[in-house]
Amino acid sequence: MRKLKWVRCFIMACLVISLLSACGSSNEEKKTKGGLKKIVIAEPVHLIAYLPLYVAINEGYFKDEGLDVKVTTATGGAHVTSVVSGDVWGNIGGPESNAIGSAQSQDPIQSVVNVVNRANVYLMANKKLKLTDTSKEGLAKFLKGKTIAAGRYGGSPNLLTRWLLMDVGLNPKTDVKLDEPADAAAVVSLVQSGKADMANGAEPQINDGIKKGIWNEPFYSFTSLGDYAYSVISTKQSTIKDDPKTVQKVVNAMIKALDKVQNDKKLAMEVLKKEFPSTPEENLQASMDRAYKDHLWSKDGYISKEALAKPMDVVNKTGIYTKDYKYNQLVNMSFFEKAKK
Repeated sequence: MRKLKWVRCFIMACLVISLLSACGSSNEEKKTKGGLKKIVIAEPVHLIAYLPLYVAINEGYFKDEGLDVKVTTATGGAHVTSVVSGDVWGNIGGPESNAIGSAQSQDPIQSVVNVVNRANVYLMANKKLKLTDTSKEGLAKFLKGKTIAAGRYGGSPNLLTRWLLMDVGLNPKTDVKLDEPADAAAVVSLVQSGKADMANGAEPQINDGIKKGIWNEPFYSFTSLGDYAYSVISTKQSTIKDDPKTVQKVVNAMIKALDKVQNDKKLAMEVLKKEFPSTPEENLQASMDRAYKDHLWSKDGYISKEALAKPMDVVNKTGIYTKDYKYNQLVNMSFFEKAKK
């Protein structure tokens, strides 16, 4: 039933995007007065983890390449459907979402540069609960019978939580209760109010919960899975074929931004403050500290076969997407190779 619900939501998102396109919104080439080519990249949420993209914009790396890049937030899977419809140039998000969202398209989406190369999801528990055995058997015992604030069904945090439950031998439908709020920030209040025993999330929710005395440090970190193509920049195959120069420019700028984020923490924090002005600096600093500690961002922009295989395994095991896939159909590293040369 949940899978049917997800499909219905996806169809509705497609219809909304189609109506927007019919009303005259298109991604046809436009230029600013300064001669820069305008393109739009859709993000599923405005996320601290997308810092390299914001750095590329704020520091003028796209502008140096002759591009005027804007970011639009498109929730509920619309960051994928808006690319399929041509309403935006590309998106940032998981390659598995692209595989699901463009599976029936004659012009599928391909990922061209890596950004977030770790699964940026953590599990926290009410302070009263203590995990003493971190083996699979111990995790299964600790998780069984609990109510978990898992986030929106179909979203990566939710699917990763389901995947872990299955990996330790539990049934997500019968062995636990999953609360699935659309608002990622709601998981903090759900545990605080006692409506949930545990929650998944990332920064700044982790530090927010710690400051409020709701939970301690995460008892499980999905970043421990290693290389994981969690968020990548992608566009349609037709765009890659018809306008490879623009794709190359985007990749060039993102590689430069990734290097900057890795090596200039002061500038990274300045951009973060600009993008999230209402977030307390303490929370932003905690986010940065955890990101660097867990090697959140790709060092060079490369999407490896191993990094792609992990999110594809998650959607396959959880039943969201069970079709076969080929690395070269979902990923195009030719622009990365040219940039490195």
